[in-house]
Amino acid sequence: MPVHDPSPRPSHLLYLHGFRSSPASAKARLTHQRLLQLQGSGRSAVQWLCPQLPPSPRDAVELALDLVRQAAPRQLVLVGSSLGGFYATWLAERLDCRAALLNPAVNPARDLRAQIGELGSWHDPALRFEFTAAHVEELHAFELGSLQEPVPHPQRYLAVIARDDEVLDWREMQARYLGAMLRVVDTGGHALQDYASRHCDAVLEFLGVRAD
Repeated sequence: MPVHDPSPRPSHLLYLHGFRSSPASAKARLTHQRLLQLQGSGRSAVQWLCPQLPPSPRDAVELALDLVRQAAPRQLVLVGSSLGGFYATWLAERLDCRAALLNPAVNPARDLRAQIGELGSWHDPALRFEFTAAHVEELHAFELGSLQEPVPHPQRYLAVIARDDEVLDWREMQARYLGAMLRVVDTGGHALQDYASRHCDAVLEFLGVRAD
């Protein structure tokens, strides 16, 4: 397993949720709660950023870039879940920062083509949006090299991968992040149901957030 090179305590943590998800997702809320617990009183606060991402990949990445504009690269850290993991990978390479990925999507342009149409948010089905063929094509702009090969700088990533993920192929995820710090587990599913008890602290420690 690669040795992670410690970096300064982060000043900003950007959490990117998955497709049809939101800042109300369980993993986003748990990460934020644990971040607050670890910081405690009297410690310099890590700024929590967790926007509602628009359906357009181009708009989603532009929003993320705008939010972190003031953060120094070695003090910015990312968490990306599913499609958010795909975005976080591109952003980490662009911004030279670390990222923790939770069952990250490897080839969303292929996988999401079947989702074209009017959709609802998992956390608020009344919130409807259009996911279009143009949005699928936008995803190609954020692919890094060949998707059949490992990411360019695997040492900047921690990837949590569940073998029983019912949405994404764990073997594809493992191959894409070969050389990264991997936590490949047998259970948890796509949602990583045991995220709070098994993974959240490891994610934050990798990102440099820990109790003093």
